[in-house]
Amino acid sequence: MALLHGQSGTRLHSIWRKMKHRCNNQNDNRYTSYGGRGIKVCSEWETAFIHFHDWAYKNGYEDHLTIERIDVNGDYTPSNCKWITEKEQHRNKQNTLYVLHDGKKRPLIEWAETLDIPYKTLTSRWYRGSRGADLFKPTRKRTS
Repeated sequence: MALLHGQSGTRLHSIWRKMKHRCNNQNDNRYTSYGGRGIKVCSEWETAFIHFHDWAYKNGYEDHLTIERIDVNGDYTPSNCKWITEKEQHRNKQNTLYVLHDGKKRPLIEWAETLDIPYKTLTSRWYRGSRGADLFKPTRKRTS
């Protein structure tokens, strides 16, 4: 008999259902990026929402946050997940370009923000082969 938790209509319950669906349901349009790559939901969370619920609230869940796998190739487990903002979420994808600069490895978009260089400029330079100082040289200001 399933435990009744009274959480079925909540945002957190929806996150849990969708997480399981994209890992387990071959008809889910995101299955190839999750279950199809071997990503699973740990048995503790898979079998009981209450375990996921308790972990979520003990680890900073708030309604404006999304679940994040720290290792994008790892499973949904308590040790590989955390809660982050949508903006942060978009920076941890399989295709996120990380660049080492000044001894720090960060997504290229963060370097763009930090150095005030347009992201499109940096990606264009990167794909043309610029690295190091050439990649991060300041943009020229146009004069009228």
